[in-house]
Amino acid sequence: MNRVYMLLMFAGTFFTAVSQVLLKQSANRQWSSVIREYLNWRVILSYFIFFCVLILNTYAFTKVEMKYGTVIDAFSYVFVMLLSYFLLHEKFTRGRVIGNLIIITGIVIYTL
Repeated sequence: MNRVYMLLMFAGTFFTAVSQVLLKQSANRQWSSVIREYLNWRVILSYFIFFCVLILNTYAFTKVEMKYGTVIDAFSYVFVMLLSYFLLHEKFTRGRVIGNLIIITGIVIYTL
């Protein structure tokens, strides 16, 4: 197992969360037309990031065991919650916190 590829996958997971926040920002705005709603810089950048992460993960999975890759991907939920709080100023709800604690607990148990 190569730690460099695991870090690349972790970075990909973070950028996936960033692209999801960009999509949410775009969805929260009012657009003058349907075309502008789907063809604006946030949506285009978000899908470009998704594509790059897909290529990165496809390559990284050739070097990292599958069981670690799925654990790393689970961190995207935690990243989305944190980025939503800091960038979108969304509140932490009890359900979100409990859900993320369950995810983190599962990650810890799985990797032991």
